[in-house]
Amino acid sequence: SVKAFTDSILDLVVDTDETRQSIVDYYGKPETLYLGPDENVIPDDINWIIQQAARRGYDTPAAFMSSKPRAGINHKVYGVTSEGVNVYLDVALRRSLGIDPKKDSFTIKMTGGPDGDVGGNEIKILIREYGENVKIVGIADHSGCAEDPDGLNHEELLRLFHEVLCIGNFQPDKLGPKGVLHTCETEEGVKARNSMHNRLVADAFVPCGGRPNTIDINNYKQFIKDDGTPTSKLIVEGANLFVTAEARQKLFEDAGVFIVKDSSANKGGVITSSYEICSAMLLSEDEFFEHKDAIVEEVLAKLRGLAKLEAELLFTEADLYGESLPEVSQVISNAINAATDALSAALETLSEEDQDQLLPLFRAHLPQTLAELSFDRVHERVPQQYIKNAIASTLASKMVYKEGTRFINALPKTKLAETALRYIQKEKEVIQLMESLEKTSMSEDEKKKILELLDAGGARTALNIPDI
Repeated sequence: SVKAFTDSILDLVVDTDETRQSIVDYYGKPETLYLGPDENVIPDDINWIIQQAARRGYDTPAAFMSSKPRAGINHKVYGVTSEGVNVYLDVALRRSLGIDPKKDSFTIKMTGGPDGDVGGNEIKILIREYGENVKIVGIADHSGCAEDPDGLNHEELLRLFHEVLCIGNFQPDKLGPKGVLHTCETEEGVKARNSMHNRLVADAFVPCGGRPNTIDINNYKQFIKDDGTPTSKLIVEGANLFVTAEARQKLFEDAGVFIVKDSSANKGGVITSSYEICSAMLLSEDEFFEHKDAIVEEVLAKLRGLAKLEAELLFTEADLYGESLPEVSQVISNAINAATDALSAALETLSEEDQDQLLPLFRAHLPQTLAELSFDRVHERVPQQYIKNAIASTLASKMVYKEGTRFINALPKTKLAETALRYIQKEKEVIQLMESLEKTSMSEDEKKKILELLDAGGARTALNIPDI
């Protein structure tokens, strides 16, 4: 199935006499498509996909698939999805529960075991970031569940993670006096595993694995105690589709549960894949491998930074407008997509000289090491449409994260692209003002306040749009 799917996509994007006879093209422009990994896609599959892309004549075969074993960023090895999930969890604990996880003790329950990509890496990151402050009171996976109200032993959890073992291999002598290990070898163990996410009380629930629609409109009340309070006030969805849309809304309405939905929380893998694909266009396999450690660290830093920007906006707009977090998450996605589409269309109308004026946006988008090694090759190696799309999405995200969704949504669609291009020009002017201000001799307190004001609203104010 992997091979058939790969060839189907290559049929669409590799332009040959044979494909032209069979493909109906409504888009009418060259497309840069690439594949990312999912469950059960192994390194051998990834290598075959790259080789097949080369055999089929794809321009940049190494850029057709991400998470490559050597010249790529393996999602499980580097925990890229979990890195993003944990940023959302960190912001959510602070904003929704008033918990500073760097200073305060807090409790977590999880589905998805220590041998899984998202679950295992989330365990590692929680312990790395918060040490003894985090008490993981329950973990359930395909093999069973381990529970301990005093927190499961960190060393034992890390042993399972490093040895790629499921939670059923947790050593019982590592449990506290109130701890228990249930395995799915017994009917009682299966029942305990299947109900753990509802039964255990914790500050936050982080589903990192499990069946889709585990919590739905018919059973969501099992997550709510007899007194009307939820067993966890916060859910951060590391796994896709664990909670249905209807159940999310009812948990919010009936029990005040804060839910960071999957499409926001776990897109770190998508972000990482996009950077890997761009690296494959700009660098040879040997160049990437030589600088891999630096590039990966910079990609992870960008991933965390983007996740924090969106997480902060998510909670700010939910507080301001009284909407549930999943609703706001969708509004943010829609605003970014609308701005990206408008900008992509506008960039098509610009001259090559005007487009080159925006290349600094593309450079800033890249990890620093990648930019230093290869930015002079951009026009030679990266398809023009890819550059335009990257500039459009970078600017769109920048505006939404800085100004909020209402700013974007209030603009007439016919003015959106023009305003975005003016915005970036005004932002350059504001940066120049800030640099000049830094050199003045006024008091540091006054200087700091003015710089903060300029940074917060200078570009938007300079646009001088009276109706927003």
